[in-house]
Amino acid sequence: MMRRVIGTLLLALSGLAFAEVTQVRYLSGTDKDHRVDWEFMVNGGRNSGAWKTIPVPSNWEMEGFGTYRYFNDWEKDPAPDTTGIYRHKFDVPADWQGKRIDIVFGASMTDTLVKINGQPAGAVHQGGFYEFRYDISKLLKPGQSNQLEVTVNRFSANASVNRAERSADFWLFSGIYRPVWLEAKPQDNIDRISLDARHNGDFSADVFLDGQADGKVVARVTTLDGKALGKEMAAPVVDGKAHLQGNVAKVTPWSAENPQRYKVNFQLVSGKKVVHEVSKTIGFRTIELRQRDGVYVNGYKVRLKGSNRHTIWPTSGRASSKELSYQDAKLMKEMNMNAVRMSHYPPDAHFLDVADEVGLYVIDELTGWQKFYDTDVSTPLVKELVQRDQHHPSIVFWANGNEGGFNRDLDKLFAQWDTQNRPVIHPWANFGGIDTAHYPTYDCCATSLFHGRDVFMPTEFLHGLYDGGAGASLDDWWKEMLSNPLSAGGFIWSFADEGIVRDDKNGQIDVAGNLAPDGIVGPYREKEGSYFAVKKIWTPVYLPLSEMAFLPPTFDGRITLENRYDMTNLNQVKLSWQLVKFGRDAGHTVVAKGGARAPDVAAGMRGVTNIALPADWAQQDALYFTATDRDGREIYTWSWMIASAQKVAQRMQPAAASTAAATVTELADGFELKAGALSAVIDKGTGYLRSLKKGDVVVPLTNGPRLVAGTATLKSIAARRDGNDVVVQAEFGGNLRKVNWRLNAAGTLSVNYAYNMEAAKYVDALGVTFDYPDAQVRSMRWLGRGPYRVWKNRTQGVEFDVWQKDYNDTITGLSWNYPEFKGFHDKVYWAELATRDLPVMFINHSDDIALRVFTPREASGEGFEPKSTHMDFPPGDISFLNAILPIGTKFHPPQELGPSAQRARTPNLGIWLENTIDIVIGDRK
Repeated sequence: MMRRVIGTLLLALSGLAFAEVTQVRYLSGTDKDHRVDWEFMVNGGRNSGAWKTIPVPSNWEMEGFGTYRYFNDWEKDPAPDTTGIYRHKFDVPADWQGKRIDIVFGASMTDTLVKINGQPAGAVHQGGFYEFRYDISKLLKPGQSNQLEVTVNRFSANASVNRAERSADFWLFSGIYRPVWLEAKPQDNIDRISLDARHNGDFSADVFLDGQADGKVVARVTTLDGKALGKEMAAPVVDGKAHLQGNVAKVTPWSAENPQRYKVNFQLVSGKKVVHEVSKTIGFRTIELRQRDGVYVNGYKVRLKGSNRHTIWPTSGRASSKELSYQDAKLMKEMNMNAVRMSHYPPDAHFLDVADEVGLYVIDELTGWQKFYDTDVSTPLVKELVQRDQHHPSIVFWANGNEGGFNRDLDKLFAQWDTQNRPVIHPWANFGGIDTAHYPTYDCCATSLFHGRDVFMPTEFLHGLYDGGAGASLDDWWKEMLSNPLSAGGFIWSFADEGIVRDDKNGQIDVAGNLAPDGIVGPYREKEGSYFAVKKIWTPVYLPLSEMAFLPPTFDGRITLENRYDMTNLNQVKLSWQLVKFGRDAGHTVVAKGGARAPDVAAGMRGVTNIALPADWAQQDALYFTATDRDGREIYTWSWMIASAQKVAQRMQPAAASTAAATVTELADGFELKAGALSAVIDKGTGYLRSLKKGDVVVPLTNGPRLVAGTATLKSIAARRDGNDVVVQAEFGGNLRKVNWRLNAAGTLSVNYAYNMEAAKYVDALGVTFDYPDAQVRSMRWLGRGPYRVWKNRTQGVEFDVWQKDYNDTITGLSWNYPEFKGFHDKVYWAELATRDLPVMFINHSDDIALRVFTPREASGEGFEPKSTHMDFPPGDISFLNAILPIGTKFHPPQELGPSAQRARTPNLGIWLENTIDIVIGDRK
């Protein structure tokens, strides 16, 4: 009896042991970094008319063939490289005889005819962004060499495909740019699976079979490391399908905040034999769009914080890799984003795998940039899109086209292939109970968005261009969104500058003029200032104290925290702090540090933590406070100054080189001040600095401090001695009231100025300025917020430290040497310019001074216009400002973007502003 039991058990185990999984053999490489050469010939453009080799997967434009095109390549000026032909020999294992063998293309642009051993594998595939396959079992010679020939037409014979895919605001590539592989499985097999795994553990799946399959389908959910969960689910095969359902107790739901994944193994069982096995990585997640309420994940209302991502890399075009998917997804998570829209096509499958893993809500999109596919050609494309991607928990919406590219006949088709019946949206339109309007103005609109009754979620807003948009004005938008219960968040345009390396332009990175430098990061993922602004604004841990730049003297260590997670309790966050001192060198010295207990605070609520401050905390320079999530990723590090500008200025004063008093000499048109090797001339006619020298070296700082806005009429000017110092006092009428110069025995030239502005006056900038040639400058080191420049409507993402950066003349989005050198720098205590001659240091005695360092070079020329990101900088080169300028987006000037983007306004009673700047000229290094 025991032998019989053991024999039966062994038979069962042997059936399981020989359960057949789908076998995969790549004919191409696996990604952009691992490729296989195929024979190739293109009929036009570079390297045309002759057989050569090309690595696959790739876009042929990026491999030295054909022509580069953006926006349109098939209508008025058709690209000459209309057709590329590929040839490749491959072997099929002899033991694949009798199996169902498919050839699978991850994607190919655009019309693709596949031949095996001279015979067509099937109809021409149309649509350049979709995975497609052919059953080639009968065309193959197992155990022998086989010939694959693929003819790819750059644009389609179907005009609607061209209108949807190739009349679009993005680069238009060609060729086989995703991998090609063979799949071998039994003739009776699991063809596809459509599943629904809910956050409460409810599980259902429709398993579709191919061949003459009968018997049953068995499914089992396991952890990723194979530990079985719950009970086995089974259902009989009826009419080629099995419907399974059950419940798995105590699962951890999947969300962007806690992306818990599981595996589910499906087995087709006939008698006692497991015929075929397929596994899927899943998450238990429920998505709901509750009309006139919000978007819910697992029963929690969520706001999506995302950007629009093109699949692109400068050297490979649309050919990608899982490493690139990780890189992009991690950059998004580091920005505290929780979502991404696939614009404007389905991504590589590995990007969705990564989104599942790291936790990103995904909008997966059928192409149709502003025109739609016809129904006949697009019906199979919907199937290909949904069938490939349906099991991913990260996908929360299907998008049927973009900005009018909606074929409404297709809306109902998504549910035919998706058991979850995810919401379908029309990005740009109010459809299905959610308004996804693109590029509205702030606080828009009458009867809609902020003032409507529908859930709203702009799938494109704050359009980046050069350094505009994206993080600029996001803080205003986000505060308004948080205050409106109908807001489901939004998606910034866009994630990355769409730049490609042009071998016909000596390796230049081409972003198509002003069409594609729209990103938060550059082509090689260089971080712009908006990257850090977004990171701070979208932090799920909000500190009201972060609206201040300094700690009040009454600070007692208590910090209020607001939980802006959608689900996670703040007690899952780690908090730490540092008290620091700043010196003259870049960086800081930590003088005390510790941890803080995160309060038990549910999503949407506030709590308080406490820092155990040392007794001498007020003698330090700054406080840093860091929040880290449960995965060890920094959420954000905030900083506040403790030391005042006056206190910092006092310790920055150089010691006197000699005890000799400074002198003043009256000239016919000025006053010459001297102390040691330093001499300065103050113009009698203006009261401004006319010349500055140290020894024989001219320091070309001149013509200031003059106002950047307002009037100044010199009324009187006189010189006098004050102890060992000499002083020139100038009194003015108009807005500028006084300019007082002082040179001390140590050689420090100080200027104290004051101006007042009329009541309730709108101005672009406020402050004073000097002239200084930027050709002299090599680098800058400063204490203030940095290291990136700011705009009036983008002051987030910069924190206090002693920063240093080399000179550059970067045009954001056209060159990528970041952080940019030129522009406004926030709350600068002191700054030293390293020059070709002598270093020049400026020390402010007043708080909250923005230092303007030269004027950023602006994009210019036909096709490169800055559009609404253009601004007219105040006069001068080195400016000390109490108000700075905002920046617009691609489509909207600042005045349409929100409160922080409005022109500065003086108080109703007017304002008096005063500062002292110490100018210290160093020695040649």
